[in-house]
Amino acid sequence: MQWFMIVANDVADSAPLRAKHRDAHRARIESMTSEGRILTAGPLPIDPADPERGLSGSLIVAAFESLDAARAWAEADPFHAGGVYASVDVRPYKPIFGATG
Repeated sequence: MQWFMIVANDVADSAPLRAKHRDAHRARIESMTSEGRILTAGPLPIDPADPERGLSGSLIVAAFESLDAARAWAEADPFHAGGVYASVDVRPYKPIFGATG
């Protein structure tokens, strides 16, 4: 297994779509967490000092067999399939500092 970073950028005013697909999105990540395949995952706030401004996207660092597998997983994510994400970038990741998995 290798680490990959998935950076997703939300569409404008994504809050209603996020709410609609949140449970399914989180269930997939929780499943991978229980398998030890998540290094970190979470939303990207537009302004951490002002939560009312919403979110601009998501970051997930997870272990996959290959770049193709990571891309396929990202494409099938409920947030992506449900229109929350305007774009998704998947790249290999090498942890050096902090959690190294």
